[in-house]
Amino acid sequence: MKRNSFITKTLALAFSAVLALTGCSNTSGGSSDSSQSSSSENSSTSESVTVKLGIMGASDEVVWDPIIEDFAKKGVTIEKVFFTDYTQPNAALANGDIDLNSFQHYNYLNNEIATFGYDITAIGDTLITALNIYSKKISSLDEIKDGDKIAIPNDATNEFRALNILQAAGLIKLSPDADETATIGDIAENPKNLEFVEVDASQTPSLLPDVAAAVINGAYALDAGLSPRDDSIFFDDPSFYKTNAYVNVIVARTEDKDNELFKEIVKAYQSDRTKEIYANDFQGLYVPAWED
Repeated sequence: MKRNSFITKTLALAFSAVLALTGCSNTSGGSSDSSQSSSSENSSTSESVTVKLGIMGASDEVVWDPIIEDFAKKGVTIEKVFFTDYTQPNAALANGDIDLNSFQHYNYLNNEIATFGYDITAIGDTLITALNIYSKKISSLDEIKDGDKIAIPNDATNEFRALNILQAAGLIKLSPDADETATIGDIAENPKNLEFVEVDASQTPSLLPDVAAAVINGAYALDAGLSPRDDSIFFDDPSFYKTNAYVNVIVARTEDKDNELFKEIVKAYQSDRTKEIYANDFQGLYVPAWED
């Protein structure tokens, strides 16, 4: 990622625009009206703006801290608000306790909105957590033989993703109408007559000695001592899916979806530096899901 030169120049221009559009305050960021914009033109630019960001833990900090440091130089304080329960950040955002959150994918967000009626909106894509193909017996997909066994997760969310990975790898073809509920029954073509061993996602690494390959979630791969970057024989990619359901997002209240400062925060996240952090600090566990 372009560390300081690109971001500093971008933020210098962006922050000037932000001051004109959103006004200066030492409270949380949010939409502002024309009177706020007018008063901001006469206010001191030394006043700080604070944006409260909801995140889940240490891994999020690694990605966000460099961004927070850059914005601090321009008078914008991005205050980290930590949550330990996935049910909390959207409620806090909807209630105005925080201004942004970054912890969930579209599927979870859409379900929260449908269930609780939150008036919140995704304003920027971030990542998908890699679901790669691993093997301890072969080093290439070309070595998979007729009738080989492939282990895949058996829960609805991960099985659909695993089948898309196998299709992208050229091992199977799914029915054209296969959707997020797809199972092995939706496989239309299986030219190598592969046998699929469906198990709990957490158990897929333990089957590696007994199968030709396994589709394994990134976190479980790391727990099993596998490197998503070094030990995969096929890599996950957001383009493999018909849906963006598993793409993680930065979320704001709907009324703030066009907030210029929030747009600049999204832009700072969607950068080469973030990609480098994904690759170096997380061994490829996180895959960038935004368009360059």
